[in-house]
Amino acid sequence: MQANTESPLSGPPLICVVGRSRSGKTTLIENLIPLLRARGYRIGTIKHHAHSDFDFDVPGKDSWRHANAGSEHVIIAAPGKIGSVERTDGDPALDELAGRMDDVDLIFAEGYHWEAKPKIEVLRSARSRELRCNPGQLSAVITDLPLDLPVPVFGLGEIEALADWLESTFLKPGGRAAEDAE
Repeated sequence: MQANTESPLSGPPLICVVGRSRSGKTTLIENLIPLLRARGYRIGTIKHHAHSDFDFDVPGKDSWRHANAGSEHVIIAAPGKIGSVERTDGDPALDELAGRMDDVDLIFAEGYHWEAKPKIEVLRSARSRELRCNPGQLSAVITDLPLDLPVPVFGLGEIEALADWLESTFLKPGGRAAEDAE
């Protein structure tokens, strides 16, 4: 059986990082980003949050006050950084969110285990000994368990090897940074 490595028809590749709560999904993404950036790639991330009451801005600050007053879309802009909060009806589709990121080489979406996208599952034995997804839905697994699967399996500390695999499977050598230098 082949690993699920299908990428969207247009735009940067999107990979869902899935797993049970507190399995290490955020830590994995946090460790991969600087490695891939050092190789010349621009990385975008999307985090799914199950509840609409998350705080993006600090309560009491102007942008928070704008949103709290009912603004449908608040943009926070500063030299070198832009933040945006929009009110929506329902849960926005992953493809819609990814479509807003045309300036990156790769997008990691944390969560979204239900999406038909390439997935890397983080399976930490302290949290669970069972995969959340069917192995046929996965592109790779990161685990501390000895697993025999039809997809690449990496140890929890094998971040460089995982970055190598991501680069060879999903990315163009040098990424946008190489294109921009031309």
